[in-house]
Amino acid sequence: MITLIDYGVGNIFAFQNVYKRLNIPTKIAKTQEDLADAIKLILPGVGSFDYAMAQLNASGMREKLDELVLKKKVPVIGICVGMQMMGNRSDEGKLEGLKWIDSEILKFDENLIQQRTKLPHMGWNLIDVAPTSDLFAGVEKERFYFVHSFAAQNWEEDPHSPLKKAKVSWSNYGGNFIAAVENGPLSATQFHPEKSGDAGAKLIENWIAKCA
Repeated sequence: MITLIDYGVGNIFAFQNVYKRLNIPTKIAKTQEDLADAIKLILPGVGSFDYAMAQLNASGMREKLDELVLKKKVPVIGICVGMQMMGNRSDEGKLEGLKWIDSEILKFDENLIQQRTKLPHMGWNLIDVAPTSDLFAGVEKERFYFVHSFAAQNWEEDPHSPLKKAKVSWSNYGGNFIAAVENGPLSATQFHPEKSGDAGAKLIENWIAKCA
C-alpha cells in the first residue's frame, strides 16, 4: 500500500491514476492518524517552497512524518517541491525545510541559461544517471518532465546518519543540478514522474520494487 501525503499541495490524483494503471493500491493521508500504518510514502509538491512547508506544518502530520522517516526508516520519495522540502532551506523562501537530507535549494543563475525563455525550466531533459541506480533501471536513457526554477545543487550525507551513501543523478539547465537522489529509504526526484509517460511509470514501479 502506497500512502500519498495530502497536505493541500501536489498532484495526488495524478499519482493515483499511475498506480491504478499499475494495479497498486494507494491511500491518501490528510491527518496524523492516517499515517499510523504507512509503509511507503510519497511526498508530492508544486508551487512555492514556503507555501508548501507552511501547509505541511499546519497539517498536523509533520511530527509523525519525522518519526516515520527518521526513526522508523519508512521508505519515502519526494517529488519536485517535495524533493526540495526534504532539504534544509530554499532560496525561494525563509522557512526551514524538513532537513531529512543535507542540501541547499538554489535558484538557477539566469545569466548561464541559453534558452530564450529562461525560467521556469519547463520541459523534457535527459538524466546523467548515478551508477547502480535502482530508480532508473531500464529507463537510463529516457527523458523526464521538469517544471521548476529552483533545484538542489549540492546534496550531502550526514556523516552521523545510518543511511547508505547517496546515489545522485544529475541533469543540466545552464549548469548541473540534482535531478534525483537515492539514499537508503530516502528517494527524491526534481522532475515529475507522474507526468513523464511510460518512463515515469516505470520509475515509480522501480521505486516500489526498491522499497520491497
